[in-house]
Order: sequence, then C-alpha cells, then structure tokens
Amino acid sequence: TEPEITYRSGGTCEYLATGDATDGHFGLYRWSFGDEESGPDPHFHRAITESFYVLEGTVQLYDGAAWVTARAGDFLHVPEGGLHGFRGGDRARMLLMFTPGAPREDYFETLDAVGRGAPMSADERVAFMLQHDTYWV
Repeated sequence: TEPEITYRSGGTCEYLATGDATDGHFGLYRWSFGDEESGPDPHFHRAITESFYVLEGTVQLYDGAAWVTARAGDFLHVPEGGLHGFRGGDRARMLLMFTPGAPREDYFETLDAVGRGAPMSADERVAFMLQHDTYWV
C-alpha cells in the first residue's frame, strides 16, 4: 500500500500499527528517509518511550550523549525522559515504536502540513508540542 505520508524531503511514514489499533499499547511505524539527510534534533518525551530498529542503510541516532551510527539490525530503546534524536538519508529505513500507543499520526501529519506551508504561530507550536509530549533541548 501507499505510505500514509510522503514528506517534501521524499521520505515516507507508513502506519503499521497505530495506538488505536493496539488499544493504546504501542504504535509502530516504518520510516523511510529521502535522499537528503533529515530528522529531528535532540528532544525527549515525558510519558512515552521510543524505540528504533534500522532496517536498511545507516541512521545517526542521538543516545543522550553522542550521535552514534546505527546500521541494519541495530536497535535503540529510549525510555521516558530519555534525550534522543535521529537523522538519516540515502533512502535508509527504520521502524519506530512508541509505547504506550500515543497518537503520533496527528503529530506526523501536522508537521507534514506545516512543512508544506500550513500556518502555525510560535504559540501554536508550543501548544502542539506540549499536546504531543515533545520537549526540545
């Protein structure tokens, strides 16, 4: 099937198991990067964990202390409050899993819309990030 989101960067996000589909236990997504490097800067979540499993290529993962190179088969788990970030390009692919199954679909879709020019004021951005348990460092 077609990915649920195709970003302007050429990367995609596929919803494999949403929080709604798992009764809130987890959310699982296949993240494919575009040709150019992209990804979020270091941040943390107070109430959700985030796990990464690299499927293809290499991904730079921030583990709270340094950026490390992860390759196909590598796994990184970030507990609640753990500082993390990721960057990838060259069509690398990974799985992202959030527990519990937070509503990340709205987060991904809204950021895509903003990247395509949808307006969001600074105050709206702060409220949006708080709503989605995302705290930038």
